[in-house]
Amino acid sequence: MQNIDPVYVLQPAIIIAACVTLLVYWHRRRGYEWSVLAWSFLAYAAAIALKYAVQIPTVNSVTDYFGTQSVGLGIYYGVQTAFFEVGLAYAVALYAVRKGSLGTKDAEGYGSGLAFWENAVLLGALSLVNLVAYYAILSTNLPVAQTVSDLLNKNQPGLFDPPVQALESVALGTMERTSSILIHFAWGYLCVMAAVRKRRRLFLVALPMGFVDFLVPFASSIGLVGFETLVFVIGVAAVLVAWTSTRWTTGSESGSYQAS
Repeated sequence: MQNIDPVYVLQPAIIIAACVTLLVYWHRRRGYEWSVLAWSFLAYAAAIALKYAVQIPTVNSVTDYFGTQSVGLGIYYGVQTAFFEVGLAYAVALYAVRKGSLGTKDAEGYGSGLAFWENAVLLGALSLVNLVAYYAILSTNLPVAQTVSDLLNKNQPGLFDPPVQALESVALGTMERTSSILIHFAWGYLCVMAAVRKRRRLFLVALPMGFVDFLVPFASSIGLVGFETLVFVIGVAAVLVAWTSTRWTTGSESGSYQAS
């Protein structure tokens, strides 16, 4: 019985390692408290819950009305990510700053935390567990192996691609998740800086970054290589914009919130 190519395990493993490295690096560099992870989890979990609450009853109707490759569907995805993920990241950061739980030194950790929950946990760890389980089951002669093989051939036939195609898939998938890490880091960093410095304009810089999901409906028409390259460029640009825009503002670097 044909097994999946174990090279697919590399993608989630690399991304999990990258997310953990980012967290550790900024902890050592900035000395943020690990409680920052709890605040970033609160923001991310609430945003994903709201997105599911909106999409489950509406996505089919929106897709049927606008089409699978349409500006309308792109706006539908982009608005949700901007207002739920970026908006809640700012709301939670603002609350935590007012309570004295977040400061300037925590901005990078907060952004890294958002990237961690999305890419290392939700899409990384679960994918890694599934892939390892598939490989282990298909390596046996148990009856369940045939059932799993049939299901994978039907729903995820790419897992049985030849090594060259598998490596290409892993490379593109890793680029996609790297782009996500960059974008989540950028808007998380900006949201904390906006809250600490009481500069709402920084939040307004972060908000459009969520509209990267506007591109999702057009992935197949652009082509996977072109699409992932475009999103990666946007991710790099987002980080550069985040760093640059915080240099335009002045404010307290103490990390405490002062009532005006």
